[in-house]
Amino acid sequence: MKYRLVAGFLMLAGCAAHRQPAALSSTTSDGSLGDWVAYNGSLSGERYSPLKQINTSNVKRLAQACSFDTQDTVSFESGIVAVAGTLYFTAFNTTYAVDGATCQLKWKFTRPEPATPLKVNRGVGYSEGLIFRGTGDAHVLAIDAVTGKLRWDVAIGDPKKGESVPMAPLAWNDLVFVGNAGGDIFGVTGRIYALDAQTGRTVWQFNVVPDSGPARATWVKASPQNPPTGGATWTSYALDELTGTLYVTTGNPGPDFVLELHPGDNLYTNAVLGLDAHTGKLKTYMQPIKHDFHDWDVSAGPAIITSRSVPLLIAAAKDGMVYGIERGRDGTPAGGGGGGGGGGRGGMSETLSLEPRYETAITTRENITAPLSSDQWTRFCPGSQGGVEWNGPSYHRASGTVFVNAIDWCTSVKLQSLDTLHGAPGQPWTGMDDPQLSFGRMDPPSQWKGWVTALDAETGAIRWKVQTSKPMVAGITSTAGGLVFTGNLDGEVLAFDAMRGNIVWRHSAGGAIGGGVIAYEAGGKERIAAAVGLNSPIWPVKGGPARIVVYSLP
Repeated sequence: MKYRLVAGFLMLAGCAAHRQPAALSSTTSDGSLGDWVAYNGSLSGERYSPLKQINTSNVKRLAQACSFDTQDTVSFESGIVAVAGTLYFTAFNTTYAVDGATCQLKWKFTRPEPATPLKVNRGVGYSEGLIFRGTGDAHVLAIDAVTGKLRWDVAIGDPKKGESVPMAPLAWNDLVFVGNAGGDIFGVTGRIYALDAQTGRTVWQFNVVPDSGPARATWVKASPQNPPTGGATWTSYALDELTGTLYVTTGNPGPDFVLELHPGDNLYTNAVLGLDAHTGKLKTYMQPIKHDFHDWDVSAGPAIITSRSVPLLIAAAKDGMVYGIERGRDGTPAGGGGGGGGGGRGGMSETLSLEPRYETAITTRENITAPLSSDQWTRFCPGSQGGVEWNGPSYHRASGTVFVNAIDWCTSVKLQSLDTLHGAPGQPWTGMDDPQLSFGRMDPPSQWKGWVTALDAETGAIRWKVQTSKPMVAGITSTAGGLVFTGNLDGEVLAFDAMRGNIVWRHSAGGAIGGGVIAYEAGGKERIAAAVGLNSPIWPVKGGPARIVVYSLP
């Protein structure tokens, strides 16, 4: 894959950590030695590792330590969770536990289920010796992390309606936070759940599209023939432990491309929600994308951070934008309201707010205001598969820098005439004239590209930006060693110098990478693991069977 460092941007300053000696940090942000305990690393979703044994001085010596090959040829987008030296991940309907130092299989658990069109699952959550995951038929499972035995299995959706649970759950305080996907399917709306970690019982449920009240009134053209559709979630969440606030990013309204059928704000689609994690009550929300008619979910999991002086939430979306959102002007340094966990349980909190601070474009944005019609094809960028998808931003604390991968891939759309447009349960509800191109006609791969961008977390100013020849969809992780690790669709695991943006190490892992790339500790060493093997009808690349590849210093 070819790379081009875009000139003219500010160089990253203050990243002295990359000169530190080879020594393991004692703890991660949640207090666990060298662990990566959630899809995005920690409950706060920063995708940052304080490990620094691998740094810019020695990264060229990084070598493959081991690999684990599955027999699963699927859309391998799983994050990797690392706890006490064990790696946990999923390949559609199979869950794996692998030794993080030797790549030897500890156990695997397979639950038979009908294949979904994408055959995708994005990984697990972990808490107190249990692994939690969703399924293609809209169930949530709890699995014993030591033995691989099933503890419970509960349904939270209906696969006959087109609902599924591909996201990696987030677990905290004996609760498992998870939601349903399927928001591009006729009549399917998003629901967010807190399940009891020991039993799977529903503790609370939040409907992204409420059944009544002021938010429901923003769906002004709702009818049995045009039911509210959208707001589903298919990537992980983030949690502010101090305030007990669960932050959730939500999907687009439907029909995706037909604004005439969903005018108004369509609450709470295309939004960042702040929910009371104990009760599910809405504390606050912000809607970065309004009046969406491009299938631009606010999709990737958000990162809860505190920059040099401001508590922020960083959200990246399919519209090719990174949004810096201030968390409560009167909040504590960790964000949110001044009270303890569970504040604002009676409804909308007066002390917790989300206020826009900046929005920065990281992909090509063209023709975004042009109306879509049934008379001609209209091309817009980023397209329905563009911007930032299932892997969100990484935050490097010492330098105050956000790193994010992105997709530059444009879409052309021609609508079906309104007088012949009819939805059906279980079918895509996008408004396209051609049912074989439900999400538009993508540009040929010869015209796509990707970006890796570093931004000032507090201002949104771009510090450096690298163009790639293919979209960048893999997980991205920054470390205290002054490095940024990720992977590409040519099957390479990459390390960038966090300060300069140049590639300082690369290794071919054998297949397109669309899953997690993490840093963790096992066997007394810092290690890098990558989920390799993306095979998808959406992404025309070669993945091969799903595999985990682990790297370490000699």
